[in-house]
Amino acid sequence: MDKKSQDDKIVVVFRATGGAPILQQSKVKVSADSKFSKLVIFLKKQLKTDTVYVYLREAFAPSIDDTIAVLTQAYGIDGKLHVNYALTPAWG
Repeated sequence: MDKKSQDDKIVVVFRATGGAPILQQSKVKVSADSKFSKLVIFLKKQLKTDTVYVYLREAFAPSIDDTIAVLTQAYGIDGKLHVNYALTPAWG
């Protein structure tokens, strides 16, 4: 694997909120050009639910069309994107 393809991955850290179950795998590496919707689909599958609420900075729900790279640049912490998730509305 070359260095460029490794640099194109971003670590996403999931944090359960409001009584949501904790994921067995709370960190994943995602392609920087992936849409945020990919993370939402991943969470729905992992949690076996049709509805999940996702937040950045414990405050707002980003557009599902935004790329992981853009969201990490704007809201990431140490190059990682921290995503809070809940089964019921928590913030926002």
